[in-house]
Amino acid sequence: MTAGSGSTADDFLPRAAALKPSSKLSTMVVPKPSNKKPPESGKESGFSFKSLSDSLKHLNFDKNPPPTDAVILFEPRECSETDPLLSNRAQRSWAGKDAGRPAEPLCSMVLQILVPFLLAGLGTVSAGMLLDVVQSWDVFLEVTELFILIPAVLGMKGNLEMTLASRLSTAVNAGKMETSKEKWELILGNLALKQLQATLLGLLASFLAILLGWMAEGEFSLKHVVLLCSTSVSTAFVASLLQGVIMVGVIVGCKRMNINPDNVATPMAASFGDLITLSLLACFSHWFYSFMDFYSYVMYLVNLAFICLIPVWVSVSSKHPASLILLRSGWEPIVTAMVISSMGGLILDKTVSNQNLSGVLLYAPVINGVGGNLVSIQSSRISTNLHLNFPPGELPEERRGCFNPCRIFFGPGANHQSARVLLLLVLPGQLLFLFAVYLMKGGLAVPSLLLTLFYLSAALLQVFLLLCLADCLVHRLWRRGKDPDSYAIPYLTALGDLLGTALTSLAVFLLWRIGDAGSL
Repeated sequence: MTAGSGSTADDFLPRAAALKPSSKLSTMVVPKPSNKKPPESGKESGFSFKSLSDSLKHLNFDKNPPPTDAVILFEPRECSETDPLLSNRAQRSWAGKDAGRPAEPLCSMVLQILVPFLLAGLGTVSAGMLLDVVQSWDVFLEVTELFILIPAVLGMKGNLEMTLASRLSTAVNAGKMETSKEKWELILGNLALKQLQATLLGLLASFLAILLGWMAEGEFSLKHVVLLCSTSVSTAFVASLLQGVIMVGVIVGCKRMNINPDNVATPMAASFGDLITLSLLACFSHWFYSFMDFYSYVMYLVNLAFICLIPVWVSVSSKHPASLILLRSGWEPIVTAMVISSMGGLILDKTVSNQNLSGVLLYAPVINGVGGNLVSIQSSRISTNLHLNFPPGELPEERRGCFNPCRIFFGPGANHQSARVLLLLVLPGQLLFLFAVYLMKGGLAVPSLLLTLFYLSAALLQVFLLLCLADCLVHRLWRRGKDPDSYAIPYLTALGDLLGTALTSLAVFLLWRIGDAGSL
C-alpha cells in the first residue's frame, strides 16, 4: 500500500478487525476500494505503517465484528482429519441460518425414514433367505471359512457405503455441493477412495477369515486361501462400485427434491446392499470353486489385476482435498470395524457348525441389517447437527455433563425426537419382517410365540444399545476433534453386526434348549 492509495489508517483499521484466525483457513482482509478522491498533489495522506502497527496492538478480534463492506479472502492451507467440514466462522454463520429454520415436522421425518427403512428391511430378509439356501452348496460345506467372511464383507456396507452417504449428506446440508464442478470433484474423489478401500478391505477380510478359521480348526489349505482372497476382493470391489453409483444418485436426487438426505441416504445405501453383496459372494465363490482344482491360476490373475488397480485409485482420490484427508488418516475406523465384524463371523461359524442351530442364518442378516440402518440414521443426524452448529471440541450444553441414557430419548431437540422414532420402529418393523420370512418360506412353519418373543427382544435390545452408543460415540469423537462422518458409522455398524449375531445366536440356542427349535 502506498500513501497515494486513497486509504488512510482510520479507513483500514475497522476492516482489519475482521481478521480472525480459523482452524482451517488463514484469513486476509482486503478493504473495498474507497470512493474518496485521491489527495491532491503535495498533500500528505496521513497514513504511516508505524501508526498502523501501533493500532493493531489494541485490536480485540473477539469483540469487533467484521464490517459489512469488508471483503474477506480465504487462503487454503493443508487440512487434517481433525478439521471441521466448515470453518468456525462459516459454522457460526450457518448456525444462525439453521437456528432460524422451522423445526422438522414429525410426520415428514417419519415418512422420510419409514420408506427406506422398509426397503432396507425387505432387502435384509431377502439376504437371509439367500444365505439359508446357499449354506448347502458344496463350496460352503467345504470352505467353511466363508461363514466367517460373510459378516465382514456385508459389514463393508457400514464401512464404505454408509460412511460415503453420511459424508455426502453432511456436504449437501452444509452447501458444499452447490456448483457442478464442486459436486463432481467431491463425488469422483470419494468414489475412487471407496474402490481403494474396498480392494484393501477385501484382502484384509480374507486374511482375517483364514486366521480365525485356522485358530478354530487348527489347519488350512492353500487352495482355500486363494479362493477366499479372490472371492472377497471380487465381491467387495464389484459391490462397492454398484452401490457407490446408486448412493450418488440417491444423494443428488434428495438434493433436487429438497429431502433431508440424512433421513434417506444411509438406509437406502443398505436397502439392497446385503442382497447384492451376498449374491455376488455366492456367485464368485461358486465360480472360483468350480475350477479351483484345474485352473487355479485364474484366481491368482484376478487377485493380481485388482492389486494393479490400486495406484490408479490412489492417484484419482488424492486430487481432491476431502478424499486426500481420508486417504491419509481415514483407515483406523474401517480396519477396526473389519476386525469387529470378523468376530461376529466367528460366532456365526461356530453356531452354524451345530445343525440344530443353523436357523440363525435366516435371522441374523435381518437383525444386523435393521440395527445398522437405524443407528446410521441417528449417527448421521447428530453429526450434521454438530457440523452446522458447533466448532470441533465444543459440545451442546446438555452433553457436557455425565452420560445419561434417558437424555438420548427424552428431550426437546430434533435428535431426541428421531431417537424415539427409531426405537419405536423396531417392534412393528421386525414383526413385519418376521412375517415376510414366513411368507418367503412358503407359509409352512408359523413362527412360535417363544420365537417371536426372543427375536423381538434381541432386536429391541440391540437397537437400544446401538442408539446409546451412537450418542456417546459421536459426541466423544467431536470433542476429540474427529469427524464423526468418517469414524462413527463403521464402528457402530460393526458393533451392530457383533451384537446382532451374538444375540440371535443366543436366542436360537435358548429355543433349542427349551425344545422349540422346530419353528425355526
